[in-house]
Amino acid sequence: MIVVTVFIYNKGDFLMAIKKVTVAGSGVLGSQIAFQSACSGFDVTVYDINQEAVDKAAERIKGLRHAYRTDIDATDEEFNAGIARLRFTDDLADAVKDADLVIEAIPENPKIKRDFYKKIGNLAPKSAIFTSNSSTLVPSMFAADTGRPKQFLNMHFANQVWLNNTAEIMGSPETDPAIYDEIVAYARQIGMIPIQLKKEQPGYILNSLLIPFLDAAEQLWLKGIADPQMIDRTWIAATGSPFGPFGILDAVGIRTAYNITAAELKDHPELQPIADRLKELLDQGKLGMESGEGFYKYPDPEFKKPEFLNE
Repeated sequence: MIVVTVFIYNKGDFLMAIKKVTVAGSGVLGSQIAFQSACSGFDVTVYDINQEAVDKAAERIKGLRHAYRTDIDATDEEFNAGIARLRFTDDLADAVKDADLVIEAIPENPKIKRDFYKKIGNLAPKSAIFTSNSSTLVPSMFAADTGRPKQFLNMHFANQVWLNNTAEIMGSPETDPAIYDEIVAYARQIGMIPIQLKKEQPGYILNSLLIPFLDAAEQLWLKGIADPQMIDRTWIAATGSPFGPFGILDAVGIRTAYNITAAELKDHPELQPIADRLKELLDQGKLGMESGEGFYKYPDPEFKKPEFLNE
């Protein structure tokens, strides 16, 4: 059963004022963030750039019902209540007009993010807090573009937020400490464990550990040392992990993995072959778990079958 707490949070004289949330970007993780917030009692607007993307998001969120039921014992009544707190739009001005908090989950592209913040800085209420779910980019890169650097910081979620319930929270040197505390409180209210970073770090904690691991697996694949299944088999058998690196890439999403790799190319041109191989998968429509196929086919990937380790 989902436990929904009252979303007024007192810390001394500090009062949590977030009630209306806008999630901008309705891909795999954006959709999850939106629904997790809605099922925790917040009114949530989901924004994306066109009606087709918005319609896909609505279907994607409805598709979470089985996971919420089987993974955390959510009832249909609880799930339906979360759905009822969502609204969807492709009109940016409409999406942010009443927002107390905007959570940006758009592609990992600095130019796209800068343009987005310049737009919403003029559209959202002056009191609204902006956060980025960026996987690798630090808030000081965009603070000036928001027009409200004291009210801007990063809040990064892990995929499958209802299970992997961390929210890594990272401010810039300009972030107001009271705003930082408010986002920590918000993360707790939606069932996350707030991971509070003391200074800016590209990749936060999770991706600072995860990305080199995935890069190493991809290099083994590219060099022909072993195929993705054998690499995953090795990791699962040796560590007891439920996923190998290529299963993780499917869960994260091949598009996200490609965008992160592409962003690193300027400083790490040796990653170009990895970017090229990931682009090949994208061109074939293999987006990972989201599309039903990436390195594995879903919903029943090979690595979940008992015989996988014995092949």
